Amino acid sequence: MLSKNDIFSYDPDPKYKKAVAYFSMEFAIDQALKIYSGGLGFLAGSHLRSAYELKQNTIGIGMLWKYGYYDQMRETNADMKPMFVEKQYAFLQDTGIMFTVPVHDYPVHVKAYLLKPETFGSAPLFLLTTNVDENDEQSRSISYRLYDSTISTRIAQSIILGIGGAMLIDQLGLDIDVYHMNEGHSLPLNFYLYSKYQSLEEVRKRVRFTTHTPEAAGNEAHAFDLLKEMSFFYHLQTHEVKHILDVNGDDLNYTVAALKFASRANGVSKMHAEVARDMWKGNTGICDIIAITNAQNKTYWKDEQLENALTQNTDTALEIRKKEMKRQFFKVIADQCGKIFDENIITVVWARRFAGYKRADLLMRDWDRFIKLVYNTENPVQIVWAGKPYPEDYGAIDQFNSIIRRAKPFANCAVLTGYELGLSALAKKGSDVWLNNPRMYREASGTSGMTAAFNGSINLSLPDGWVPEFAVDHENSFVIQPADNGLSQDETDRREAENLMDKLENVVLPMYYKDKKKWHEIIRRAAKDVAPEFDSGRMVQEYYEKLYS
Repeated sequence: MLSKNDIFSYDPDPKYKKAVAYFSMEFAIDQALKIYSGGLGFLAGSHLRSAYELKQNTIGIGMLWKYGYYDQMRETNADMKPMFVEKQYAFLQDTGIMFTVPVHDYPVHVKAYLLKPETFGSAPLFLLTTNVDENDEQSRSISYRLYDSTISTRIAQSIILGIGGAMLIDQLGLDIDVYHMNEGHSLPLNFYLYSKYQSLEEVRKRVRFTTHTPEAAGNEAHAFDLLKEMSFFYHLQTHEVKHILDVNGDDLNYTVAALKFASRANGVSKMHAEVARDMWKGNTGICDIIAITNAQNKTYWKDEQLENALTQNTDTALEIRKKEMKRQFFKVIADQCGKIFDENIITVVWARRFAGYKRADLLMRDWDRFIKLVYNTENPVQIVWAGKPYPEDYGAIDQFNSIIRRAKPFANCAVLTGYELGLSALAKKGSDVWLNNPRMYREASGTSGMTAAFNGSINLSLPDGWVPEFAVDHENSFVIQPADNGLSQDETDRREAENLMDKLENVVLPMYYKDKKKWHEIIRRAAKDVAPEFDSGRMVQEYYEKLYS
């Protein structure tokens, strides 16, 4: 059996006395470990990296996905194509631990692997898999694909993460003070803890919860009957669950249940915490929702040479390094799209998880105006899109492919596939402007703009999520004016597309070409304002001080 020394390979700092287990369905630790889809994983990865830097007494609990999320490839006509390719990870340690978890009243064998801290510079991360010879194919497939589209498989994944993770902790003999759920996917761990302690108060003493989704409809819920049939409640009966949580109805909302099991929860920005409190206030027995704004690990994301240039008094070193970073990024564009970009031309990048509300094509909404933008010779521009839609979100895939086709004729527009940690880093280092234009109040936090600011890319964003806590228009970023509330979605999109183009054409492009001194001042001010406030070292410190206390 592994000792604590075997797990940590470092002595946790005594000021982080409480032992924490951090449960997340995805972790973006390193490009080589493809067990994440987007922002939730990027957050969890930065959490473990900063926990390692501060030597916090924290372990991660996640899943080892056979096929990862998916590999974003291309069809013969250059449209995107999801591919599911088996992954191999020789750097994970086989713990030798295997146990069974009841799923659908059937024992499913679960094996645990360990990502040791020294491998990538993260707190220890245990990864669970059902892909073992002892299981039948149906049981093995539980850990094949992150966010499997089959409902029963998704439920089984939550059971393995939550109950399996809690069982693993007991198998290891670890005395955990705080079970921290990153989103509601690991909810079944609470039913395991209740069966163990036979008291809601004892569970609440130990459980904390981070909620991410700012819309009630986006929070996962399933029928009690289906969950009971799947063994989601461990050894509890449906009527017991309803009594414990004081809930009625046919469906169990994961977020509501998590807010009742936890003694404290956090929203992921100040704005989101307010939205979440208002959204769930009609439910009895829920915990307080405080604000701990998401952040990213600067050590991982920053460019060391740019960091040095930012500390110098002249703009020459900054300009030289930024152009070097752009050239590195442009090699990917040339390789994928056959287009040669110019490091002297302003480059605008829209890149993140691909979902409809994020409006990747807002720049193209007024097509005639878009054409004038891309053919502007006085203030030329280069535009790049990248992102991964959910593999069964055919509307988002159609939107992605539509952008590919519409951008194809333009030598200064490119759409990239394979948006993972590696490409994300290149895009932030190689862009001048980081575009973020979601529908207002739909982005709980968003963190890509933080890592862009680490790397000399200026945010051009609507004031949603984390942005109002950071952005000072024309000082450290460019803020797009949102449309008035109460308008139709179509009219909102029209006005915000117009406001985006106004800001780009009238402020951003002229400043880049005619006032480089001011441009560099904004880069420097953004770098100064974004860290340490939006470095995940601050975030994980606040977790200990505000969430775990």
